[in-house]
Amino acid sequence: MGTNIYVGNLSYNSNEQGISELFEQYGTVHSVKVIEDRETGRSRGFGFVEMDAEGAAAAIEALNGADLDGRALKVNEARPREARPPRRW
Repeated sequence: MGTNIYVGNLSYNSNEQGISELFEQYGTVHSVKVIEDRETGRSRGFGFVEMDAEGAAAAIEALNGADLDGRALKVNEARPREARPPRRW
């Protein structure tokens, strides 16, 4: 298993293919997932890339602040998801 990378400030025009091609310059990309809104199916402006540890470190260093589709990316190692209390209706 590789390192999971958070990629934020994505343009709504950014897609998994383009993100994969950008990160492949730094190492082997195992997976790319752009997070979408459940209601609209539109990108929520962030996603995750999983790649080998060595390539991940190089990608984070090189791509944090880099431009993709007119937006300055925010790239860092993903943190585990925090537990949230259950929703009440």
